[in-house]
Amino acid sequence: MTEKPLNAETPVAHLQSWITSNAIFFKRNQEQIMATPVDLESWRLLIQGQVEKTIELSFADILAIPKIEVANTLECSGNGRSLLGEKASGNPWTIGGVGNAIWGGVRLGDVLKKAGITSAARHVGFEGLDNPLVASTVKFIRSIPLEKAMDSTILAYEMNGEPLPLEHGFPLRALALGWTGANCVKWLSKITILEQPATGYFMDKVYRVFQKGEDPASGQVVTTIPLKTIITSPENGATLARDTVMVRGAAYGGEADVAKVEVSVDDGKTWRPAEFTGPHERYAWRRWEYKWQVTTAGEYKILARATDDRQQVQPMSADWNVLGYGNNGIREHAVSVTIQ
Repeated sequence: MTEKPLNAETPVAHLQSWITSNAIFFKRNQEQIMATPVDLESWRLLIQGQVEKTIELSFADILAIPKIEVANTLECSGNGRSLLGEKASGNPWTIGGVGNAIWGGVRLGDVLKKAGITSAARHVGFEGLDNPLVASTVKFIRSIPLEKAMDSTILAYEMNGEPLPLEHGFPLRALALGWTGANCVKWLSKITILEQPATGYFMDKVYRVFQKGEDPASGQVVTTIPLKTIITSPENGATLARDTVMVRGAAYGGEADVAKVEVSVDDGKTWRPAEFTGPHERYAWRRWEYKWQVTTAGEYKILARATDDRQQVQPMSADWNVLGYGNNGIREHAVSVTIQ
């Protein structure tokens, strides 16, 4: 999509497996990626703010903390933006701004305990080593509530069994499990414990859901990934033979667990259950497939919908907002095919 900063989505053909390889995992950056990786011997993680003592941790200190490995599906907040009926501002993501990986690292809570958290602490702010492309812009700084930080956030230094790639935040990345990529700051160098949420452009002007004419700061902060399913096969616009067509895809819901997926080939008049395939992990997408017996030629629109363990059902159409965040509409993610 853009070279400076680098923004690129994963082609649909590479979204067919439970694990998305590092090489083709989507890339989303607000600022300039460093030309070379930071030297691990000199790198330090500063922890400051509402703590009992300000500390700096080396990479060796991080490695000395008990390791955790977790499967987590990461999605760009604007994934699916270009599929909305009305144009929204931002990069024109289709469905490729998402991927699933096995992340290795340490629990953020274990790290923060080393500094000691004061009773005034309510939020955790993250800052990376990346710098704005031009001097007039601001640093990418984000914060998350302390409860999320202590309960289900890790500091990742591995991705799919390899050292974290430079494009994905080497040497360390905050990873709020089940939340969008905007909450997962890369090239982490500073953690600040706060009484109030962080302020600034990337907290108050973007990554909020708001309508035309509204103050962005009044909008809801983008946090968890909304419940949705994507169809990865067949691809949109495909021409297929009258035969058995395997419809495949992935369903995910951030902090919620996907309980079932259903498929419709008659524009939502009837729905049939899909079968889950592959692993089932709390924060990872669930792969599914549906065997469609096609006997009649024609034009078809394939719909898929997910239901989570709280009985929430994916909406037929997404709610539009200025920056096109959270598009999880069934119709927006439908796939049209021709049967010969």
